[in-house]
Amino acid sequence: MLELLFVIGFFVMLLVTGVSILGILAAIIVATALMFVGGLFALMIKLLPWLLLAVAVVWIIRAVKAPKVPQYRRDDRWRY
Repeated sequence: MLELLFVIGFFVMLLVTGVSILGILAAIIVATALMFVGGLFALMIKLLPWLLLAVAVVWIIRAVKAPKVPQYRRDDRWRY
């Protein structure tokens, strides 16, 4: 909701200062793209400890439950 108010206020202030509609739309598109990238970066930083914890848990589980290497036994049936 706050973001919508920001965009509406941004639009109105650019309109009042005499910027053209094309300039307003370009500014809104650029601002939206920058806010999207910034939000993704902030979300990644926020989730980074949980991602590291998940990697550590998987690493520990794989170390504890190491896959057993099958030992091939010799089959004497095919001996002549």
